[in-house]
Amino acid sequence: MALSVWKRPRIKALIRDGNYNVVHIHEPFAPVPPALGARTSSALTIGTFHAYRERGHLYRMSKYMLRTSPRRIDGRIAVSNAARHYVSRFFPGDYEIIPNGIDYDRFASPAPAPKGFDDGRINLLFVGRMEKRKGLRYLLSAYADLKWDFPELRLTVVGPGEPDADSQRVMGERNLNDVVFAGRVSDEMLPAYYQSADIFCSPATGSESFGIVLLEAMAAGVSIVASDIAGYRDVIDHGADGLLAQPNDPTALAGALRTLIEDPARRAQMGAAGRLKAHGYRWPEVASRVLDFYQKVASRPELAGIV
Repeated sequence: MALSVWKRPRIKALIRDGNYNVVHIHEPFAPVPPALGARTSSALTIGTFHAYRERGHLYRMSKYMLRTSPRRIDGRIAVSNAARHYVSRFFPGDYEIIPNGIDYDRFASPAPAPKGFDDGRINLLFVGRMEKRKGLRYLLSAYADLKWDFPELRLTVVGPGEPDADSQRVMGERNLNDVVFAGRVSDEMLPAYYQSADIFCSPATGSESFGIVLLEAMAAGVSIVASDIAGYRDVIDHGADGLLAQPNDPTALAGALRTLIEDPARRAQMGAAGRLKAHGYRWPEVASRVLDFYQKVASRPELAGIV
């Protein structure tokens, strides 16, 4: 999303001169470049919708900006039930659910553990940006409680940025001086962090339409504890391949983590079930579904001759 209206001539020329059969736009109703693509294309035009918010500011603003502008989206894809529900509130229509994909083999192929992570301790892993909505502060509070009973527990935080003020406050108040902040790690090293974890935890507070990090952890065969939020419920089958805990609640999060810490067999069972599920999100599988959708839309009588 960018309010760069001066790009309009460039976008129009790009689409016109490309002579494309299909123009596939992500978030086609987000201002301004994607919306320009939707208005400009005379090819088969497909839109994928990713967003999910508890409130509707993004699409409400888009609806206002686009209400007098012609646009055509021939086929609509939502990456999850949560994303479909959200966009349908503002732009009703038929949406095909096709999830995001992952590079399954990269995360499933065995990788050596990062230095110091193969010492027999129970490893908890968080992967994400240091944003408040990612919920790191709740995981830190849960971790502090669990350390009393599991002193060999270790929490590793992977992701760019600095801990937010709430997270800093929790660490100071609870004297958490053993959390490993790995920062941004390379694409080559990330699978090793997943595979070295005993439990992956994503305590996001909301506004997640999907759970790429959940699928990456699943592909690595790691058991999962995550917040019980809309986007994550589309990925996690509670009790089968992960546990969902009440969001914004460190006590509930600690309880779910404790369940898996105390039950290695269940961790292994969930890790195996997650790896099997993640296999269905491989990019070749997802790409095949997208291509099938192109054909399905193109076969509609009113679109004859476009592709």
